Amino acid sequence: MTPVHFSFSSAFILGLMGLAFHRTHLLSALLCLEGMMLSLFIALALWALQFESTSFSTAPMLLLAFSACEASAGLALLVATARTHGTDRLQNLNLLQC
Repeated sequence: MTPVHFSFSSAFILGLMGLAFHRTHLLSALLCLEGMMLSLFIALALWALQFESTSFSTAPMLLLAFSACEASAGLALLVATARTHGTDRLQNLNLLQC
């Protein structure tokens, strides 16, 4: 495994571990998701550059567009949660209530 592959896989794993084990605030969970998406974007872009093919060059841009949509939806949920519950702590949220 090259150092580049190791660094991006470790960045993804660190984001996944942060999402799994450090779930106190919604904002920290969203930041972990964004870190995972950023590591996937950079890894996919370097993979497309490594093959030197134009057919793989659209995949990182598509991933970046989906990441932007995910970030905007997450921030909208964060604002709605902060307005209704007064905090973004995940322990205060109950999905069974309206």
